Amino acid sequence: MDVGSKSDPYCKFSLKQDNWVLDKNFGKLKTNTVKDNLNPVWAETFAFDVPSLKNLKLIIDIKDDDPIIDDKLGKCTLNLWELGLSETSIEVVRVIDGNLFDNDAKIYLKLSYKEKPEEEE
Repeated sequence: MDVGSKSDPYCKFSLKQDNWVLDKNFGKLKTNTVKDNLNPVWAETFAFDVPSLKNLKLIIDIKDDDPIIDDKLGKCTLNLWELGLSETSIEVVRVIDGNLFDNDAKIYLKLSYKEKPEEEE
């Protein structure tokens, strides 16, 4: 996105439960910024505390860190309940760039889900 230099990308992850009414947000997390890189590798691990995968959407925004306003590089949404997640990580690849004039960018993720043990009474 930057003219005359490479981008400084970072990812923002937002987790939301998409209900008909009363959507619920489970927080946002952000990767580190990778300076001057068009193919960043973050290799970071994030965890959200959620009661179940029902109607959960992971929204991924990739942005370019700039001094005044961060540029939007791409975005995608994953419907987590459709992925069949378990404790074993699966690889997920999604297109994150909808720009009609450039090649589509992709994001590569490893996702898993671990149910919370029921609390003993």
